Amino acid sequence: MKRTLIGGFIMFGGLFITLTIILAATIYIPNMSSWSGSQLWYAIFGGEQYEDEVVQSLFLGFPFVIGILLSILGLVLLVMEYFETSFLKLIYIIKTNLVPPNDNY
Repeated sequence: MKRTLIGGFIMFGGLFITLTIILAATIYIPNMSSWSGSQLWYAIFGGEQYEDEVVQSLFLGFPFVIGILLSILGLVLLVMEYFETSFLKLIYIIKTNLVPPNDNY
């Protein structure tokens, strides 16, 4: 149960960071006058500066990637916790050739 809560909060935190950055970038897009490629990704990650041209970007690429990594880490923890209980029951059944006492088959 503890790992489920930890995984849930880590995943929620990563999603919150990522979605907040996406929302900030969508609000900033109308103020951009030049970009290359996708406006959204350019607003988040930025681009190369050509001579004296001003780069209009939020430069939030690093926190965006951290948010995605936290979301993936939380999801992995949740999946591991979900399959751990069923995996332990399967090992019990294989070793003892018995059905666990709390399952009604």
